[in-house]
Amino acid sequence: MGSLHWRTVNPHGRRRVLVTKELPGTRWLQLLTADDCRVDVCASPSTLTASDIRAALAGGCAAVLGQLTEPWNADLLRALKDAGGGVYANYAVGFDNVDVEAATRLGLPIGNTPGVLTQSTAELAVALTLAAARRIAEGDAYMRAGRFTGWHPTLLLGQLLERKLLGVVGAGRIGVRYAQIMQSAYRMDVTYFDIRRSAELEDFSATYSAFLEARGEQGLTCRRAASLDELLAEADVVSVHTALREETRHLLGREQFARMKRDAIFVNTSRGALHDEAALVDHCRTHPTFRAALDVYENEPAMCPGLSELPNVVVVPHLGSATGWTREGMAALAAANVLGILNNWPVWNRADIRPFLSASAPKAAPSIVNATELGLERYGGTS
Repeated sequence: MGSLHWRTVNPHGRRRVLVTKELPGTRWLQLLTADDCRVDVCASPSTLTASDIRAALAGGCAAVLGQLTEPWNADLLRALKDAGGGVYANYAVGFDNVDVEAATRLGLPIGNTPGVLTQSTAELAVALTLAAARRIAEGDAYMRAGRFTGWHPTLLLGQLLERKLLGVVGAGRIGVRYAQIMQSAYRMDVTYFDIRRSAELEDFSATYSAFLEARGEQGLTCRRAASLDELLAEADVVSVHTALREETRHLLGREQFARMKRDAIFVNTSRGALHDEAALVDHCRTHPTFRAALDVYENEPAMCPGLSELPNVVVVPHLGSATGWTREGMAALAAANVLGILNNWPVWNRADIRPFLSASAPKAAPSIVNATELGLERYGGTS
C-alpha cells in the first residue's frame, strides 16, 4: 500500500476493515476482531489522500473507518463500493467531508459519532471563552517573554462574563450544553439562533432562573433570536455550534463581524469555514478590543495569513473532542457502526448513545446519518 506504513490485526479475518489512522484505546479493535474482522490500520501520521485510500482499497474491503480530514467525495465512495464496501464510518460527529447524497445513491450507509463528544467540546468552548475574556494566551506569552516586572493596576485588563448576554449560533447538543454551562456558572442571559426552537435549553434556563429567584437573586432570560443579525448586535459573546453545510459556509463574514459589539468575544469550535477567516483577521486587526478564540480553521491545518500574529486571538489545534474518554468512545462508536451495518443490525439513532460505551452494547448501529433515506430498520422495529 505504497510508502505508508500499515499494521494488520487478525490477518485471517473473514472481512477486511480499513482504518485510516491509529485510534486511541483498545475497545474499538476488540469489537472488530471479536467479529472476526481483519483490521488494516494506517500507522503513518500523515493525512491520507484520495490516491492513498484508493491504493489501500485494492484487493477488496468490507468497510472503512475514516477521518474528517479525508475527501470522501462521490468518486472515492464509488471506489469503496467497487471494492466491496458496505459502510463508511466517520470518526467524527460532523460529516461535511462526506458526500452523503452520493453515498445514498450508492446504497452506502454513513456513520458518525454523536453524543460522546458533547461535553468535551462544550467544555473546550467554555475554556476558549474564558481564555479570550481574561486574555490568558496574552498573559502566558507575556510571562514567557520575561516582561513581567510586577503587579500593575492596568496590566492586561479583561472582561467580566457574569450577567452578560451570551449568543449561541446553533442550538444542537453541543451548543445547548455550552449555553447551560455558561448560564449556570456565570448567570448569563442567553439568546440563541437556530431553525428550530430548543425546548431543552429554554426549559433549563427557566428552571435555573426560578432557582436564582427563590434565593433572592435576579432571574435569567433565554430566547430564540428572530435573526442572526439580531443576535450579533446584542451579544457580548458569540459562540458558533452549527453544522457546516453549503448554506452555512461563511455564515459570519465582514458584514456580520461589523454588526457585533466592538469588545465582543467570538468563539468557533464547530467548523472553520462557518466564518470567513480573512474577514476575521481584518476585523481583529482593526478592532483591538474585539477578541476571537478558535479551535477550527477554514483551511485546516493552515491558518489564514496574519491570524497567528494577532494578540487578541486565541488559537488551539482542533482539540474539541480531545479527552481520552471522548476519543476512545468515538472509536468504539465508529467500530460499532461498521459492525452494525455489516451484520444487518438495526439502526439506533437515538440521542443517548451511552449503551454503546458499556460492556454489553446493543446489537445495533449507533448512528447512521442517511438511515432514513436508505430505509434502514430502526432499533425497536421501525424503519
